[in-house]
Amino acid sequence: MRLLIDTSRVQFQVSKVGPKTDQNGVQRMERNTNVPMWSVQLVAMDDSGAEVINVTVTAPQPPKVDVGTSVNAVELQAIPWAQNGKNGVAYRASEIKQVTASKSSSSAASS
Repeated sequence: MRLLIDTSRVQFQVSKVGPKTDQNGVQRMERNTNVPMWSVQLVAMDDSGAEVINVTVTAPQPPKVDVGTSVNAVELQAIPWAQNGKNGVAYRASEIKQVTASKSSSSAASS
């Protein structure tokens, strides 16, 4: 089951991008495709405050976003997990895309 998150009222800002590594520091690869996995740390902000989440993205190259960039987490998925008496939620997105200013917001800013 895929649990997709409604992000329509959430703003995301990049705080860190790097390879997703195992306990030995080796970059992880997606099991079925052998494509590298990347970890993107996002600050998720809404009306109630902010929270930092780590989102996994699978792609041949790291997402092309800089720290401080506003982004959209495309198809953001919550993945509950439990292992050895510990549990939590992992996050995965199909893509991290930079938010581009729309014409209406850029013209309002220049008024």
